[in-house]
Amino acid sequence: MKVLVTGGAGYIGAITAKELAKNGFEVVIFDSLENGYKASVKDFKLIKGNIKDEVLVRKTLRSEKIEAVMHFAAYIEMGESMQNPQKYFDNNFLGSQILVESMKQEEVNKIVFSSTAGVYGNPERVPIKEDDRKLPENPYGQSKLMTEEMLKFYDRVFNIKSMALRYFNAAGASVDGNLGENHQPESHLIPNLIKAALTGETFNLFGNDYDTKDGTCVRDYIHVMDLAQAHILALAALKTGHKSEVFNVGTGEGFSNQEVIKMVEAVVGKKLTVKIEPRRAGDADILVADSSKLQQELKWRPKYSDLKTIVSSAYRWHSSLQKKANC
Repeated sequence: MKVLVTGGAGYIGAITAKELAKNGFEVVIFDSLENGYKASVKDFKLIKGNIKDEVLVRKTLRSEKIEAVMHFAAYIEMGESMQNPQKYFDNNFLGSQILVESMKQEEVNKIVFSSTAGVYGNPERVPIKEDDRKLPENPYGQSKLMTEEMLKFYDRVFNIKSMALRYFNAAGASVDGNLGENHQPESHLIPNLIKAALTGETFNLFGNDYDTKDGTCVRDYIHVMDLAQAHILALAALKTGHKSEVFNVGTGEGFSNQEVIKMVEAVVGKKLTVKIEPRRAGDADILVADSSKLQQELKWRPKYSDLKTIVSSAYRWHSSLQKKANC
């Protein structure tokens, strides 16, 4: 099966593309390179473009004889989305609509969509199940929820089958050490903690007044390799005729920011200097997944998602980046 991976030069997209190829899928990357890296996908054909460019998207689907789409292309910073909602609705929702409409026109009827636990907002219960209330706290989560709802109607009206994966906090790096997280700017906790450890800089922790055991927000961390495997299983299920579905992807175990800080300190072997800053608008207190549906229906099992493995793999990756930068 030939797969178009949108946003495939980014962190999760590039690692998933590599794993897709290992599993026998033929991969074409579609990426604007605004936040992705050409070097991450040097082994694949790369189409440079924006998903809002309907002419280019349709041409790519047609000329490359694409059979399915794996859709990662999105802006992902929750805090930024509260400052610039238009950017997120324009790219994440409108861009997705243009992509799916292009699929309809070119008769491509399978898509795996990279969604988010942000669709739930502050949950009614923990762990969170797929049919729980959706009340996003920020435009990022809302843009993803709107795309999920759109996909339901494209299935009902045009028989385009979709898998939406609501993953929690993607983290870590590929086990071979060749690919990892390198956002500019970086907003995620673990890479920023590691960078602070490597540089000796003060780490700014946003908020210690959440309704949690130690006052810092709690998240379910999923190793990027386990996340990639979930995407591959979802695509394989669509290939064999599985109905459209939505799945949580997480471990069911939450760690507070303070617990993550302690793990980074243990892996790196040094104490971090931490400064408490006001919490960011739109951040939920606790986000922990119930992923039993994914485990039961698609037989997914996390292999790398214990916190020590996540932090250790990320530390190896960021250490190698720093060495390259200093050469």
